[in-house]
Amino acid sequence: MGRHLVFVYGTLKAGEPNHEEFLQPPHDAVFIGKGATVERFPLVIASRYNIPFVLDAVGQGNRVQGEVYEVDDNTLANLDELEEHPEYYERRQTRIELFNPSATVLECGMYFLHGFHEKLLTLPRYDNYSSAGAHGLPYRLRDDRVPDPLHPYSTIDDVKKDFV
Repeated sequence: MGRHLVFVYGTLKAGEPNHEEFLQPPHDAVFIGKGATVERFPLVIASRYNIPFVLDAVGQGNRVQGEVYEVDDNTLANLDELEEHPEYYERRQTRIELFNPSATVLECGMYFLHGFHEKLLTLPRYDNYSSAGAHGLPYRLRDDRVPDPLHPYSTIDDVKKDFV
């Protein structure tokens, strides 16, 4: 069974809404440390569900802060399913600098929103996400999202350029 390094920056971080469901037992995930992307990316909050997205636009934005985990194949597959990789998000290797005395740089899988609508680049950009942050945009869990059959909605409508 393989081991993989993943960098999480949003609802999967410790204390955030999806952490316990995806990165706590029975899932095989080992916390490695906190860090930030070496390169700059826009981290925005979008859609009616207030989802944090890192846009695939290198050089625009901030060094995004988050956490590195070492996960097994099954946990990685669960994360890919949550992030709808590769259709919605794309997971790719990204350099992460750990916040440790030696500033260790690791190659980690990180989820990026690709093919996004350019209007997302006009949103406020963050370097560190918290659902309870001062931005006032708390994340809405999937279980709390009430579908309206008369007005179907998908976050893709708000964020992907092919659908706007």
